[in-house]
Amino acid sequence: MHLERIAVLGSTGSIGTSGLDVIAKSPGRFKVCALSTNINIKLLKAQVERFKPEAVCIGEIKGNEERWGKTRVYKGETGLLKMLEDVKIDTVLVGISGSSALSPVLKALDSVKKMALANKEALVMAGSVIMSKAAKNNITIVPVDSEHSAIFQCIGAGNRKDLKKIFLTGSGGPLLKVKKSRFRDITVKQALNHPRWKMGKKISVDSATMMNKGLEVIEAAWLFNMEIKDIEILIHPEAVIHSMVEFIDGAMLAQMAVCDMRVPIQYALTYPERTDSGIRSLEFSKIKNLSFYKPDFRRFPCMGLAYYAGKKGGTFPSVLNASNEVAVKEFIEGRVKFIDIPRVIEKVLGFHKGVDDPGLGDILEADRWARVKTKEIFKCYR
Repeated sequence: MHLERIAVLGSTGSIGTSGLDVIAKSPGRFKVCALSTNINIKLLKAQVERFKPEAVCIGEIKGNEERWGKTRVYKGETGLLKMLEDVKIDTVLVGISGSSALSPVLKALDSVKKMALANKEALVMAGSVIMSKAAKNNITIVPVDSEHSAIFQCIGAGNRKDLKKIFLTGSGGPLLKVKKSRFRDITVKQALNHPRWKMGKKISVDSATMMNKGLEVIEAAWLFNMEIKDIEILIHPEAVIHSMVEFIDGAMLAQMAVCDMRVPIQYALTYPERTDSGIRSLEFSKIKNLSFYKPDFRRFPCMGLAYYAGKKGGTFPSVLNASNEVAVKEFIEGRVKFIDIPRVIEKVLGFHKGVDDPGLGDILEADRWARVKTKEIFKCYR
């Protein structure tokens, strides 16, 4: 039997480690051929000992290691792109966070057969470029985000022209019940304390500001060829339904599962098949309520900014994403307040002169400009 050769990019993060857990349970189906990390060399070495990949890439490395045993060592962003070129890969699981995933995503689309995509920022920045390249090379992109996986599963093999509306559900994050008057004093610890998911710092803060939902709206628009106006956010604190779709005939389908990222990861890796995950099932008798609320755009203005950028299109989503990344980093490192994040992003979007139908160069230039402008504005806040 042919083993499916899988590369896991961002193998030491939450998506990567969950993905390797899924892979380890099917040794007769998958073969890990490549791994990458930014700085967690200790965990990467343990993964190399266990899975014995042909190659690894380390973002920040000290020393001149060329090999770990039989495993070839690549270095930095250039090394990551070279690894993707050198190693034969059937499926790539992209667990790299942030805009740094864009280049490897585009590179992987030159050669892989399937992409399990857990990164939303690349699609927000350059959805037109990514989706066009995937279509040209006949590569299936299977989303790994729990919400987009849910939508993908609900649509099934049906014709997407029959879709009328997408409902993106979200738990509401750690600040759902916190009064807006207290947002000025929100600490990093509070923002990172997500009630349902254990995630990295950046995405956890995005969940606290609700920017994560806004980015997911733009991501869904590209993945499912939908208008921004036809994608609605719903607050669903129980996090049982991961998203829903409505068809033109009024029928609605929802996907439900426990909060375990291994479920959507496994579906993406085994697609179009399903296999036993060994993960516990929902116990409906223990679910007392399924509640849904409209999001509060006044308390969480980042959602509105995302809708604005998504509807404007062009280079505006790239600016939104870049400004948000800088703002979140400033907050995590204690230099600005939580409430400064949306304020500064709004200012940056207001200064931007957009480019319609942008090429990759335009997108990257907008990203660069937004980072510089965001840092300039933040200097006034200190």
